[in-house]
Amino acid sequence: MNLLTTMLTATALAASATIETPAMAQDADFIGKQQPTLSSDRMTPEALWAMGRVGGFKVSPDGKQAVYAVTYYSVKQNKSHSVLYSINLKTRAVKQLTTSKKSEMGATYINGGKEIVYLSSESGSSQLWKMNTDGTNRQQISNAPSDVADFLFSPDGKKVILIMEVDQNHSIQKNDADLPLATGMVINDLMYKHWDTYVTSAPHPFVADFDGSRVGAAKDLLEGEPYECPMMPFGGIEQLAWSPDSKTIAYTCRKKVGKAYAISTDSDIFLYDLATGSTKNLCKPADYVAPTVEEDRSLKDQAVNHPKEDCNMGYDQNPQFSPDGRYIAWSSMERDGYESDRARLCVLDLQTGKKTYVTEKFESGVNEFCWANDNQTLYFTGVWHGKTNIYQTNLRGEHKALTNDVADYSLLGLSPDGKSLYCKRQSMSAADEVFVLPLKKNATALQVTNENQYFYDHLAFGKVAERWVKTVDGKEELCWVIYPPHFDPTKKYPTLLFCEGGPQSPVSQFWSFRWNMQIMAANDYIVIAPNRRGLPGFGMEWLEEISGDYSGLCMKDYLSAIDDICKEPYVDRDHLGAVGASFGGYSVYWLAGNHDKRFKAFIAHDGIYNTQQQYVETEEMWFPNWDMGSAPWKRAADGQIQKVFTTSPHLYVDKWDTPILCIHGQKDFRIEYTHAESAFNTARMRGIDAQLLLFPDENHWVLKPQNGILWQRTFFRWLDKYLK
Repeated sequence: MNLLTTMLTATALAASATIETPAMAQDADFIGKQQPTLSSDRMTPEALWAMGRVGGFKVSPDGKQAVYAVTYYSVKQNKSHSVLYSINLKTRAVKQLTTSKKSEMGATYINGGKEIVYLSSESGSSQLWKMNTDGTNRQQISNAPSDVADFLFSPDGKKVILIMEVDQNHSIQKNDADLPLATGMVINDLMYKHWDTYVTSAPHPFVADFDGSRVGAAKDLLEGEPYECPMMPFGGIEQLAWSPDSKTIAYTCRKKVGKAYAISTDSDIFLYDLATGSTKNLCKPADYVAPTVEEDRSLKDQAVNHPKEDCNMGYDQNPQFSPDGRYIAWSSMERDGYESDRARLCVLDLQTGKKTYVTEKFESGVNEFCWANDNQTLYFTGVWHGKTNIYQTNLRGEHKALTNDVADYSLLGLSPDGKSLYCKRQSMSAADEVFVLPLKKNATALQVTNENQYFYDHLAFGKVAERWVKTVDGKEELCWVIYPPHFDPTKKYPTLLFCEGGPQSPVSQFWSFRWNMQIMAANDYIVIAPNRRGLPGFGMEWLEEISGDYSGLCMKDYLSAIDDICKEPYVDRDHLGAVGASFGGYSVYWLAGNHDKRFKAFIAHDGIYNTQQQYVETEEMWFPNWDMGSAPWKRAADGQIQKVFTTSPHLYVDKWDTPILCIHGQKDFRIEYTHAESAFNTARMRGIDAQLLLFPDENHWVLKPQNGILWQRTFFRWLDKYLK
């Protein structure tokens, strides 16, 4: 057992060794907690998929217990199932609340903590249900006309927001009524597809009365508007908030459709008054007029007519009111079209109208945040030097770190008494578990849940080490090195270069159930994972050196990292591989033609093979507009097209000389599967050994258990063939 796993066990409070289950019988197809017999102490794909995945966690109003969800997967049934548990926060005794084969999620307390409300599709559609805190007396309490995707109760408990889909036919028009079986789509504008679906509906927030027992008829806050709230594809209920007096709702929305939506990240925070039905934009002045969508218009200077503090043009999302209702805070990016801009914490004084950015001195972005009870302090998480820790700031922008762990934290919320923060914590050696951080000097976060302790007790995990590497321009690059379990420095190990996606997401202390560092190490590979140019947590200059220059310093940073680790006697420099997904897949395709015979095997998942092809195939056009600089048919003042197009990976295939595995999901609309097919076909036409793994039913990720197992097996069979 490695040092980090030992630390997690040592800091855990006395958790119940067993889970109390309800007296009612479980359904035959129930998928629950698994503790499989392990054939060795090495991580396997089957063990990885048997682990539980801790979801939402809500503390009761009296602070004595919490309800939370865990999702389990069945490889045999090829599906997942979410189960609700309650936990006594003093004794850590855990009780299983649900036994239905239908998933339950989103649980929270109502009626002063006497009951729990949650989402379930037990009746055939996803609706709100309630039960006693011991799991008894389950009752459906909503009967909405369509599936409820999420919900949020008002502070006074008398109203509830329901998220439901409504028809949206801006880009894809409805077919003729007398052709009900026609599968063709008549498309008139951009954003006809998004992530993995064709856009024929949009989520809207509805408000309904609640009498303590039943949810009434719901009113659409965006009635007649074609926009989405929350924003797709990843937005959730965190994009809406109730005011403390339950009279207003703040919500996030990008009020654009079609091409205007496709080229812009300009979302705003709107304040909806329940009494009058009026809506106010908190991010732009009343006289603001949105620019027209023109073919050649730059998105980077649209706010020129308004001061920055009055007119923000980038992502504004996730509002939260202060406890006294005077302030509202939200996450704010400054520049339109730049989805990886630094997220700052904006605080608006609703009395004076003054906006203050209270994290300007924190040289990285804000992830989650929440208010303290004093209405003057906010807590937030952010990445710095490959670790995501918890910080606090005040309204003057004075911030400090509350944790300093080799881990990634995410905030769940403040305890009812305001004396602690609940959070999740993960690392490259441990999946998410819930922790509690007392808000006192020199406090240590204490573990609350122990969902996967069985696996930590029975599997050997490799050491994770920090390594700083000198770059070609004399800077320092942080790399994580993951060593095999039972590492022997007298032996030589094949070594993998991990290429990060994003392109601007951090290589922090993340735990993945597919791109898992410990399973790579368990297969006796050393892994080096560099925080190359373009990643957050190292200042804005480092973050932005990738924009418009995919093939520049960020690629040299990869080569600096692999060359540096090759100085170690235990690295078998004759058996090196490079692997990565998304921009990491682009990186692999580019390295395939520019690696000077360093590598003996490549794996690219959902990668960009042809940047010109990518520009005209992707759906969120702000990505290529910002990252690539312009369309491939446009030329700069010197008559040249953008570098990202002239250095596309497909232009170096004449130098390909190394076996490559190409993986792609055919429902991936972010990067179309034709990139993998093109790369594979090219390699085979050139006589290079290659393999293509296509998933007809997967998107940019691999989400189905049996596909996940196939992915892992194919991944390691390919590497073992050439690196062992």
